[in-house]
Amino acid sequence: MLLYSLDKRYGRRFSTVLIFFITLWTFINIAEAREASVTTKKHFLWSVQSERNTIYLLGSIHILRKDSYPLPEAVERVYDCCQKVVFETDLEGMNAPDVQMKMMKMGLYSSGQTLSQNISRQTYELLKEKMDKTGLPIVQFEQVKPWLIAQTIASSELIRLGFDPSLGIDTYFFNKARNDKKETLSLETNDYQISLFAGLSKRQQEILLRQTLKELEVIEDNFTDMIDSWENGNVSKLASIMEKSFEGYPDLYRRFVTERNKNWIKNIQRMMMKGDNVLIIVGAAHLAGKDSVIELLKEKGYKVTQQ
Repeated sequence: MLLYSLDKRYGRRFSTVLIFFITLWTFINIAEAREASVTTKKHFLWSVQSERNTIYLLGSIHILRKDSYPLPEAVERVYDCCQKVVFETDLEGMNAPDVQMKMMKMGLYSSGQTLSQNISRQTYELLKEKMDKTGLPIVQFEQVKPWLIAQTIASSELIRLGFDPSLGIDTYFFNKARNDKKETLSLETNDYQISLFAGLSKRQQEILLRQTLKELEVIEDNFTDMIDSWENGNVSKLASIMEKSFEGYPDLYRRFVTERNKNWIKNIQRMMMKGDNVLIIVGAAHLAGKDSVIELLKEKGYKVTQQ
């Protein structure tokens, strides 16, 4: 089956939220940024001090190069001082066979339906042109829904650029926490993350696919700017990139970013009532811009300090 071969090829990471393949570039190519780190004092890392503990918020991407490690010492020190590590979702559970099968089932059209019947001719031609360039024959995707195709081509493009889904920041710290026997928690269920995509309407799926095709070009054209935003801990620059990325797609921005940020705030506040220090690792796009987790915490009166 096509999805089995794709799952094997791309490292079983179809569960990664697509939007953050595109917008979470602050940790990409840390090796190239390391030379500038001598003078850089800020990272995509924040702390929130409560009466009982300290909550740390770390920006992440879900795919990196091997030479992106080791991470900055400041990031590793924060991990060391935390008793709990929180991720967007249950990374280990997402790879369970039943969850993978659910992903595959929800990503395929039922009998009699095809991709070409469910997207416009213009979108189909744009997709075909992109796939021809990357060596992924579009005929193999006739039974696959646009949201899953969007994830596939995003993964393919990043792998072409030399990145590995198994080297993401979240995966790195999940494995580290498991080895260190630290408690790991998640902000969302696996079913919820799958529903973010599978629950999109036919129109929204096509919009997501078109946006992905557009953003792949932005990644190539503005790669230097994205690296610079990491080197300088430049949150406003990443926010600007995000704003451009979602321009004209308010529904997707609300679904993938703002609604989730608001939901997370409640969980974070509950964590502040506990005694343990907590490291929360989420996509860096959630930590930049006026609707970010950082700004929402500030609105509630918390002092949030960038490290």
